[in-house]
Amino acid sequence: MNEEIRNLEPKALWNNFADLNAVPRPSKKEERVIQFIKSYGEKLGLETSVDETGNVIIKKPASPGMENRQTVCLQSHLDMVHQKNNDTVFDFNTQGIEMYVDGDWVKAKGTTLGADNGIGDATIMSILASKDIVHPALEALFTIDEETGMTGASGLKGGLLNATIMLNLDTEDDHELTIGCAGGIDPTSTGTYTQESIPTNTNGYLLNVKGLAGGHSGMEIHLGKGNANKLINRILLQAADKFGVRICTIDGGGLRNAIPRESKAEIVVPQDNNDAFKKFVAEEAVALKAEYSVTDPNFEVVLTPQTVSGQLLNTDFQGKLLRAIYACPNGIYRMSPDIKDLVQSSNNIARVLVKDGQFSIQCLTRSSVETEKMDVARSIQSAFELCGASVSFGGSYNGWTPKPETPIVKLMSNLYREMFKSEPLVDACHAGLECGIIGTNYPKMEMISFGPNILGAHSPDEKVQISSVQKFYGFLLETLKQIPKR
Repeated sequence: MNEEIRNLEPKALWNNFADLNAVPRPSKKEERVIQFIKSYGEKLGLETSVDETGNVIIKKPASPGMENRQTVCLQSHLDMVHQKNNDTVFDFNTQGIEMYVDGDWVKAKGTTLGADNGIGDATIMSILASKDIVHPALEALFTIDEETGMTGASGLKGGLLNATIMLNLDTEDDHELTIGCAGGIDPTSTGTYTQESIPTNTNGYLLNVKGLAGGHSGMEIHLGKGNANKLINRILLQAADKFGVRICTIDGGGLRNAIPRESKAEIVVPQDNNDAFKKFVAEEAVALKAEYSVTDPNFEVVLTPQTVSGQLLNTDFQGKLLRAIYACPNGIYRMSPDIKDLVQSSNNIARVLVKDGQFSIQCLTRSSVETEKMDVARSIQSAFELCGASVSFGGSYNGWTPKPETPIVKLMSNLYREMFKSEPLVDACHAGLECGIIGTNYPKMEMISFGPNILGAHSPDEKVQISSVQKFYGFLLETLKQIPKR
């Protein structure tokens, strides 16, 4: 299937993408891809280094006649989100991504594709290897662990780069020029609870919420997609109050930056309430499917009889936990009053695990306003402290303040108009980009982010548009030709 990919234009870019996607590169496990990129630079005879964090830096001298232009940093991240459908057998630690062409799109078989940010990586690799692309002096920066903490960008020290302009290739809409982004923080609520034995005269079930669309918890939070952790909690709380349902385990969601698509709970129901409970679940499934018919057309609520052998949450804690999850903010918290249609603050209840006397709820809170980011985080803290949780805040990173008057923004905006006879959308995004973090140690560096059309990032529906990659690549090459003099 990858041979089909290798025949696409521009061939160098797609060949690099296929080679990159043959290397397992989930976040926190980038050792192999770091070595892959390091070897790539060294084989080209270019100055190549790996900093103490694991970021790879490859420097290429300017093309003849471009020596007096400003040095440009081309930046992308090496890691990818590892998400798969439940019925897909795949090991992200050992297997390369299985890709295929579907019309004007490249997709993956049942897993994330890694176009976020593999297309950016492959683009930079192509420019580094080319002998005929016109460009100024380049510093290629391949960061690690962008998807689960941005530790690569956070660990990049000042003084390693000389570039005065950074082109971040990590935006997912080819008519956007992104000049700002949200910051984020990771609230984690944990604790223990006492357990109780399963009463007699109960029936066991597995309640499964699945088939939700999922997606990027920053770029797609405004679309109103269903959150599996919230939806299963909605069913469980009513079922507990109305029919005495008791919970053995809850296991939902995955990575913080992915809207959870699936959640399951092992439960028992008193036999006297069994028929009424099953009727309630069926009715609730119809109501929820109607509510989410547009955003999540494949959504299902499945109730399967099964033997439940573990112990149960004690009744008091069960009620408090379900109510805390119900109260926890999820989705859009506030829209920006300054920038039209921009989400200012949001939260994603990404992971819920309740099992064997221990519980953990992981969120990702985003905001372009630092004080509001902490306000949302504290509201989450307040909800879960009411059920006895210990709440910690980790992975905090700053947003990227827009600077629309910088020369690189003006240059690329004008160039876009000339090339495509239309207006670019110059805006900020609600996702986390590494620009703001890198800018902490490189405050004078002008920055802009752009990329091709990528849909469904952070979900197994991820796909990248072939024609858009061609558009993006041509735009980038023309930008490099026009980089201003020092």
